[in-house]
Amino acid sequence: MSNKVKFGLSNVHYAKMIVGEEGTITYSTPVAIPGAVNLSLEPQGEESPFYADNIKYFNDYANNGYSGDLEMAKIPDSFLKDILGQTIDTNGAVIENAEDKSAHFAFMFEVDGDESKKRVVYYNCTASRPSSEASTINETKEPNTDTLTITASARDTDKQVRASLEPNEENMAIFNKFYESVYEENAVAGV
Repeated sequence: MSNKVKFGLSNVHYAKMIVGEEGTITYSTPVAIPGAVNLSLEPQGEESPFYADNIKYFNDYANNGYSGDLEMAKIPDSFLKDILGQTIDTNGAVIENAEDKSAHFAFMFEVDGDESKKRVVYYNCTASRPSSEASTINETKEPNTDTLTITASARDTDKQVRASLEPNEENMAIFNKFYESVYEENAVAGV
């Protein structure tokens, strides 16, 4: 049975995209980012109406992927290094340089539903440097968060933008291994 509602956000992961010499795309092993707070991704693409016979004769929308914000308790140093191209020196300091080169990555996460969880992957993402907040402690300790702007686009090779998977009897093995590697269309368990 399919979910009627969705709520919650957990199991955020990233996997660095690796483009081979012939343009083939693979991914590094997914890395967990604990502390998911909020995700808001909006579809990107314009409406293209065509008028004929004094009516809107044809209408279509361009699929330019998604863009929005990911709010986390803290963006880990591994993401800053692996994806945003920052370096970590021998003392453990994270160094941001104006010439850092960002990498494309797969973005994975899970949302809960009334019946089951749904796992989602966006295949070709880029991210901004995180915004962060800090404030003084008052009567209560209110945690501050980091926010990234994520843009998800189609992969060059096959135009795939995203995939989502809810578990059922037939795909449970694939669902359980979702974070071991980036899910690909028609994946087979054990492969």
